[in-house]
Amino acid sequence: MTTTWRLRFELSDSPGALARVTVRLAAADCNVLALHVMPVPGGVLDEIVVRAGEGVLPADLVDAVRCEGGKRVRITLADMRDLVDAPTAVLRAARMALADPEQTADALRQVLAADSVTPGEAADGQVQVGEWVVRRGWAPFTQVELTRAQALLDLVEAPAPSMRAMLSDDGVALVLRPGSAVDEDAVAGLHSRCSMRTMFNRYHSGMRTVPRRWLHRLLEPPRGTTVLGQCGDQVVALGQLIHTGTPDCAEVSLLVEDAWQRRGVGAALLGALAADARAAGFTELVAWCLPSETALVRTAARAGLATTTRREDGLLRVSIKPRGRAATTPAMDDVVEKTR
Repeated sequence: MTTTWRLRFELSDSPGALARVTVRLAAADCNVLALHVMPVPGGVLDEIVVRAGEGVLPADLVDAVRCEGGKRVRITLADMRDLVDAPTAVLRAARMALADPEQTADALRQVLAADSVTPGEAADGQVQVGEWVVRRGWAPFTQVELTRAQALLDLVEAPAPSMRAMLSDDGVALVLRPGSAVDEDAVAGLHSRCSMRTMFNRYHSGMRTVPRRWLHRLLEPPRGTTVLGQCGDQVVALGQLIHTGTPDCAEVSLLVEDAWQRRGVGAALLGALAADARAAGFTELVAWCLPSETALVRTAARAGLATTTRREDGLLRVSIKPRGRAATTPAMDDVVEKTR
């Protein structure tokens, strides 16, 4: 009877080192089914999934790897999920957790090949990932794995923007709601009604219309959220909150069509994005404006949000604190410029 094993070991990052290990395993009647290489300080960490022939013991596999220079060799039984490459495994696990948040622990366990994942605070010798304690006896976790697991949690736990109602300064009712792919035509219409000045302030270029291929990324950014301002059947404003890669910082941008500027829409939209940022744990919002434009600072002030500014790379960097005092009736002065 054949058995499938998962081996993990450190190996010098030199030509032919891994090839020699696989040749040695083949000589031991093993078929290599999957391979994954992770960089670690001083070399690489190799993980392979092998199907061992009848009578081949785990100790035989460990000895084969050690004979070719493998260090800190760990072994455990494998299943079919271990034959999937790591990015695919993470995407599948994320999809499972997004469909049912109660399966988040199981998704983490699959991604990390962990023995257990439980809520709580990690004790000495245990590993904390978000609000979860993860344990694995057969091999220590690598920083690559833990970063991958945290990225999964960031995706699963990111709060979706909720639907909000608002009144413009002149009493017109609007709805602020999440954007989606079905809004492409409405967002294309929004851009077509904006003046050249509004478009230039938003995109920092002289284009008259937004390319169709941009619409999907505007509505469903891969590392953020989009909120639309809608009146009747028309989308009249668009705001985005994009994670910059810095843990506590996100970029923010707004587009408000000309007829709806100076009517409180921009301030309400910025306030909604700030609320989403607070819920996601961000402590700073950043926007990049043309040096001559101060509309964003005024709009943030009317939304009750404190700002600081500085010149950087020929643009005005506006830093916004997402926590602020309660705003009075907001008013929009101008369209707020997009991030770079």
